[in-house]
Amino acid sequence: MSEFSPGLVTVFGGSGFVGTQAVRALARDGWRVRVAVRKPALAQDLRILGEPGQIQPVRCDITRPADVTAALKGANAAVNLVGLLFQAPGRSFAAAHVEGARNIAEACVAGGVGRLVQVSAIGADANSGADYGRTKGEAENAARAVKPETVILRPSIVFGNGDGFLNRFADMATTSPALPLIGGGTTKFQPVYVGDVAEAIARSAIRPEAAGRTFELGGPEVWTFKEILQYILRETGRSRILAPIPVFAAALLGRITGLTALIGIAPVLTRDQVLMLKVDNVVAPGADGLTDLGIEPTGLEAIAPSYLWRYRRGGQFAPNPGAVEA
Repeated sequence: MSEFSPGLVTVFGGSGFVGTQAVRALARDGWRVRVAVRKPALAQDLRILGEPGQIQPVRCDITRPADVTAALKGANAAVNLVGLLFQAPGRSFAAAHVEGARNIAEACVAGGVGRLVQVSAIGADANSGADYGRTKGEAENAARAVKPETVILRPSIVFGNGDGFLNRFADMATTSPALPLIGGGTTKFQPVYVGDVAEAIARSAIRPEAAGRTFELGGPEVWTFKEILQYILRETGRSRILAPIPVFAAALLGRITGLTALIGIAPVLTRDQVLMLKVDNVVAPGADGLTDLGIEPTGLEAIAPSYLWRYRRGGQFAPNPGAVEA
């Protein structure tokens, strides 16, 4: 079966960390890209990722069916990248994840959009004890219930320049004498490069054989939380205490720090994030993955040094960057 010919693809939530790379990959493959976001004025810089006129940001609130229908007008494919890391007044997981996914799937069916790619996460499970994981799982079910051939992509923790994981702890290590080892740091991750995730999105949008399949996206190596923090310290040349924090204590702390979301400030930690750390975040045995899309996974150590240098004393000119300082 031959690939679809690129036409117009609508990318919901295309201005974020992963979305920006996905837009670039889709444009490179020849798609005209409509980027549907809540604040298009903040997404104008995406235009330079393609040829003149190839990428167009438009306003869309995915909880409003009329907005979604308008954003999908004339589209051949759609990608849903909308996701919240924490809830805030007027922005709930249920609305952004579940209601949004259902609205997009229904509009795709009504508008004859051939391909829908739903970007989820490893750990998505409608029975999860964490609101984030539960609603991500419910979003998958909602999309497939309406459009069974929806392609679902579940990445593990995503790394790359601008990520919110390695950068967060590297930045923390510049000022804090200790880094938190929640649950002892034994949770396993399979970090996946943002460029590989973007390419998986682009290939899922065009390959007929991807229809109705779920792909779990992970890198070539499995790391424990502790190993990742140790790597960050080595790469940034810093010596910090790794302080074990029991899950129950971290969950309590997450409840408290999560209150900053009520005034529009991103929490340092949330209860949901702690609960998600209770389960390993790795590709399930036998699951379809990057290689099934013809993508060779990129390792963490091949990319992370290209941006973690900014956290060293002396930056890129720091002597012996791998050495640990006192």
